[in-house]
Amino acid sequence: MAKPKKQPRPKAVTPKGFRDYFGQEVTQRTEMLRTIADVYHRYGFDALESSAVETVEALGKFLPDVDRPNEGVFAWQEFDEGGNGDWMALRYDLTAPLARVYAQHRNDLPTPYRRYAMGPVWRNEKPGPGRYRQFYQCDADTVGTASMAADAEICAMLSDTLETVGIPRGDYVVRVNNRKVLNGVLEAMGLSTDAAARDDVLRTIDKFDKVGEQGVRELLTKGRLDASGAFIDGVGLSDDQAEPVIAFLTSKADDAAGTLANLRAAVGDSKIGAEGISELEQIGELLAAGGYGADRIQIDPSVVRGLGYYTGPVYEAELTFEIFDEKGRKRQFGSVSGGGRYDDLVKRFTGQEVPATGISIGVDRLRAALREKGRIKSHDTGPVVVTVMDRDRMADYQAMVAELRNAGIRAEVYLGNPKNFGNQLKYADKRNSPVAVIEGGDEKDRGVVQIKDLILGAKIAESATLEEWKERPSQFEVPRGDLVAKVREILDSQD
Repeated sequence: MAKPKKQPRPKAVTPKGFRDYFGQEVTQRTEMLRTIADVYHRYGFDALESSAVETVEALGKFLPDVDRPNEGVFAWQEFDEGGNGDWMALRYDLTAPLARVYAQHRNDLPTPYRRYAMGPVWRNEKPGPGRYRQFYQCDADTVGTASMAADAEICAMLSDTLETVGIPRGDYVVRVNNRKVLNGVLEAMGLSTDAAARDDVLRTIDKFDKVGEQGVRELLTKGRLDASGAFIDGVGLSDDQAEPVIAFLTSKADDAAGTLANLRAAVGDSKIGAEGISELEQIGELLAAGGYGADRIQIDPSVVRGLGYYTGPVYEAELTFEIFDEKGRKRQFGSVSGGGRYDDLVKRFTGQEVPATGISIGVDRLRAALREKGRIKSHDTGPVVVTVMDRDRMADYQAMVAELRNAGIRAEVYLGNPKNFGNQLKYADKRNSPVAVIEGGDEKDRGVVQIKDLILGAKIAESATLEEWKERPSQFEVPRGDLVAKVREILDSQD
């Protein structure tokens, strides 16, 4: 009789494009999100937690590929005997679910509705270095008002958020532009009714950050050679037709008034362009009234994000300090947040235009920026570890831990095999514990405990001479009643 085939063990591997997050990273993210939520709450925004799963129909045009609903998102069709089950998908972002929530509950929600949401989103895209299929977003939106005060408030809140989490003024700038101004430029070019040419121009404008003014000029006209030497065909516009785009992209002046004047020249007689400039002017005045100067928020026509998505003002928060990339080259850290006004989103559900505006913060990028600025510790401090010298006295050790926890100190009893005391200290080191507490039978009889400063001990072991080691002891004997006070003193000295 043939031997039954042995079932192979499953491989313990993370799915491609996903990763696991351990204690320190999770704690850092949680603390950062709590800080951001405090700012949003202070501005009057309410928390919203919507479903991680939406119908593909609800996600609609925001899917990367509407004809193939499982492309770009993680989607599946629910079982149905007739094969007509609903298509469901993990949410692609936090904005499309907001549109569904508002349309569904609008009669019960205040208008305007101000909400913030934080959580993971999923994209079924090709992963790469630092590019994952699951990542966190942190959004804040106002739905139901066309007032530019809502846009100005979003920009002010974004500025306050960056400073509150630890990005100092001078290391960031919130840049503001308006999609209507760009529409005015397209009108000035004579492309208001040529959809294909408009799309070509918009795609070219989107490359401004990469190829610069001359590159955009070449791509709008005859074409250009890229870095590899390959020739990229241009849109085929004349130099005169391309000029309004160049004027638009390079219209930033030394102050807001100069920038707005340059934009007026770029849009010519376009009504929609003039409307966009007026909106930028209103936002600037409102921000100035709130004390937000150009050192924090600027009108900048080079912001061209989300050209097919946003309908009015657009915003981007850029970190301006320099870092070294993986090849050791200096570069600016770059964008950590973006958003804008999207007045067509809820209309898909209701048939009526509902104005809305908001931002999304890239949580992991902001956390990386805080690490670069030294605002997040490279190592989180672990718990105080109470060692076990006598397993029959576990109640005594639990009492110590309870006293420490009641005093607000993170602490735990060693729960492994206490037979080898050295292993207990190795465990404390692996946990990055700042302090170990030791009470054997002798200490118990004398009413004392030994408290070992593990951080100081490690530093002394690295470099101190024998004489220095004697002068700077890292282990202290204190009365049992002074346990909490001495541990607190050591922890305070380590900060």
